Amino acid sequence: MVGDRYETGNDPACYPGSKVLRNIPDLRDLAELDAFEVEAVGARSLQPPPMGAFDPSHYRALHRHLFQDVYEWAGVDRTIRTGKGGNWFCYPEYINAEMVKLFATLNAPAFQPGSDVESFVSAVADFLGELNVIHPFREGNGRTQLLFVRQLGLRAGHPFRSENIEADAFLNAMILSFHGQMEALIDELERMLA
Repeated sequence: MVGDRYETGNDPACYPGSKVLRNIPDLRDLAELDAFEVEAVGARSLQPPPMGAFDPSHYRALHRHLFQDVYEWAGVDRTIRTGKGGNWFCYPEYINAEMVKLFATLNAPAFQPGSDVESFVSAVADFLGELNVIHPFREGNGRTQLLFVRQLGLRAGHPFRSENIEADAFLNAMILSFHGQMEALIDELERMLA
């Protein structure tokens, strides 16, 4: 649960009377859960991630890989309406259809091996901005997005380096992309290129 907390209504994913998400080790303190999540996801990120067909199932498998030690619902779409900073994400009843539609765009030439880097980065920025608006999971969307984008880069021959991320700048770029302002996200993706 790193970062700002989500805005929700009554959330059955949380322990009653709290903002702490139900979790496998049954941690009820937010700071303890945050620390555990960072450690567990960090350990899983050192393991080879699942490969797939660059479709919604592949994306969900990546989330499951990263968060399997933290949340029983890892890899499963959220079921509540949620948002951040007054911006509401895709309503849960539309997540699957929107994911299918978005992931179909990955067949475009800009995402394929041999694409020029400028077209690729622009296409990835658009994809990532839309994926963030869908926000399929209750927690862990950003880390799953970055892992998926790294796999996209490897497939296209334009590898990204996670260690080049400047977290605050990237987060700000993602917020701007929510409102259709893509320039900062393109800049951040260019910084990540190996």
